[in-house]
Amino acid sequence: MDTETEIITADSPRSVRRAIMLQDWNDLASIHWRYDPADVQALLPDGFRADTFDGSAWVGVLPFHMRRVRFPHLPAFGPLSTFPETNVRTYLIDPAGRRAVWFCSLDITRLITALVARASYRLPYCWAKMSIDRSGGDDRPVRPGDTVAYRSRRRWPVADAETDIAVRVGEAIAPSEVSQLEHFLSARWALGTAFGKRLMWADVDHPPWPLHRAELLHLDQTVITAAGLPAPEGDPYVLWSPGIDVRIALPSRVRL
Repeated sequence: MDTETEIITADSPRSVRRAIMLQDWNDLASIHWRYDPADVQALLPDGFRADTFDGSAWVGVLPFHMRRVRFPHLPAFGPLSTFPETNVRTYLIDPAGRRAVWFCSLDITRLITALVARASYRLPYCWAKMSIDRSGGDDRPVRPGDTVAYRSRRRWPVADAETDIAVRVGEAIAPSEVSQLEHFLSARWALGTAFGKRLMWADVDHPPWPLHRAELLHLDQTVITAAGLPAPEGDPYVLWSPGIDVRIALPSRVRL
């Protein structure tokens, strides 16, 4: 019997009551392309299947500013807790019909943090040189009309990927006007990974994403092909967000 796939909602369907990690994701650009589901399925371990919208899988490059990574009831780790990050991600469905993110790569500027995250969550973290520049400066919030530039160059484990991205932030999208596709690309309440042949799962909880329209001014990237996917084709779907506070649960095993 086919398992029913959970409905995508703007609020988390599974509240994380006992978080193992707290994080803030700020100044996030979301740049997505349509993909053949077979291309995405080739990256996923047995038991996970590619999630689709309008017949396509979707692959995104998402640069942002990670801030205040910390454990509950403890202060942040100083400079180790705040850094730029660039993700390549796609979307999956597990055997129980739950939806999640699958990370193809995660580039950050902290080598120690990358090593710890690889060991604990089995995620493909990489060490990179990165920067985020806001046209309005860092002393005030980003406003519609401002530009945000993101640059990264991977250092380890293989220096094989770069990004050079600039977006112009547009007007905020009212919650009632967020489209089904925009929910599909943003409202993700878990991450899936693999520990050897075991599928692993961690729930994620946060407020609904505050989304803005955005215009892509410049894009140069090799992170998608470095992840083992074909180069993207066509115009991407671009969004921007000032950010959210995030709670992440302890990973658990997915039962097949």
